[in-house]
Amino acid sequence: MDILIVEDDKDMAALLTDFLRAEGYSVSAADCAEKGICLYERYGAKLVVLDVNLPDKSGFTVCSKIRDTADTPILIVSARTSKEDKLSGLELGADDYIEKPYDIDIMLAKIRGIFRRRYSQDIVSDGDITLNRADRTAVIKGQQTELTAKEFDLLLLLIENKGKVLKKEYLLNAVWGSDSLSEPQTLNVHISRLRSRFEADPKKPKRLLTVWGVGYKYV
Repeated sequence: MDILIVEDDKDMAALLTDFLRAEGYSVSAADCAEKGICLYERYGAKLVVLDVNLPDKSGFTVCSKIRDTADTPILIVSARTSKEDKLSGLELGADDYIEKPYDIDIMLAKIRGIFRRRYSQDIVSDGDITLNRADRTAVIKGQQTELTAKEFDLLLLLIENKGKVLKKEYLLNAVWGSDSLSEPQTLNVHISRLRSRFEADPKKPKRLLTVWGVGYKYV
């Protein structure tokens, strides 16, 4: 997934989730530290937006645990505004510390900036497929090809993980979000559409393979 929000204020989490999805990010939310850690360890994230005052453990604990194994950008968002709290968060490895209440436009600008700085490679290519992250366009077999937002995200994820078997559950969560109501059939339909874009014989795919009982692999 793109962004994991760990926030016990469900209204605030839902509002931020809606804005981020409107920007094209895949988002999941957790309302406590344990759920947040579980989602991160299971699905990963390109950015974690983290509250400090969580019902079970401090957000500082979550920040420290993530930092033990990964350099994923972490954006702390908290009503705790003392200098000591800000220093604690930054010293634990947070990339920024934003005070609540925050302006949603400023929050979105900060998130865009993190993605731009960290994930700045706009062009992703493999063989006769070229994807442009910046304008979300695709060129397949030398032709500009219209892909839906989910087709683009799915193909990008598969190419970025070339040679790896990606479980159906992982793909659904990464592209549609962990709280999505999308069914496995939705994924199957999108896979079929992608095959029709670049496979010589979509019914006998050579590049986007089904790993029966597990998921899919792009080779």
